[in-house]
Amino acid sequence: MFGVAISSSSPAVAARCSYARAGVGAAVSQNVTDPELGPMALDAMAAGGSAAQAIREVAERGRFVEYRQVLAVDRAGRTAIHSGPNSLGIWTQAEGDNVAAAGNLLANEGVPQSLVKAFCAADGHLGDRLIAALRAGLAAGGEAGPVHSAGLMLVDRVPWPVADLRCDWTEECPIEAVATAWHVYKPQLEDYVQRALDPRAAPSYGVPGDE
Repeated sequence: MFGVAISSSSPAVAARCSYARAGVGAAVSQNVTDPELGPMALDAMAAGGSAAQAIREVAERGRFVEYRQVLAVDRAGRTAIHSGPNSLGIWTQAEGDNVAAAGNLLANEGVPQSLVKAFCAADGHLGDRLIAALRAGLAAGGEAGPVHSAGLMLVDRVPWPVADLRCDWTEECPIEAVATAWHVYKPQLEDYVQRALDPRAAPSYGVPGDE
């Protein structure tokens, strides 16, 4: 299973920045975003490249890469990050076992390391660990200004995301909005996969009209 968790002061950050592919890895394209770069990194890893090779390809082929941050985790858990020198504000990055984190316009340089530390310390489902990382990053200072959008994407065994939860804009805390959605969705995740693969074996949730 691979996943991406992200938050930003910009609207709909997850819709523009988060990419993951079952059996391949995960990638993020952020900071003056070019949505082509995430799929480019995934394609490179699908062709057999490591995360580092994928990021090198992005840096070579991408446009205006001096403005971009691109992260990758490959099928072996290896990580790589490109942070262009024109990334905005305070920007930095951190890597750990099976996890990469980076940010821009940050309140301080320690935020990505707080994300990595929390992810590695957390137990349980990958979604729980990613939510824990987002919360830790926010507690460490997060973005310099208020965040308004967030997202959580998970892929596992099937060609589509098994979870793709987003808060595209709120004046409240988008991370907590996504955490609440994950709390509701997590117990049903496998059932929704089953409904897609073979609805005859899928459970009912007792909604009106569902006998």
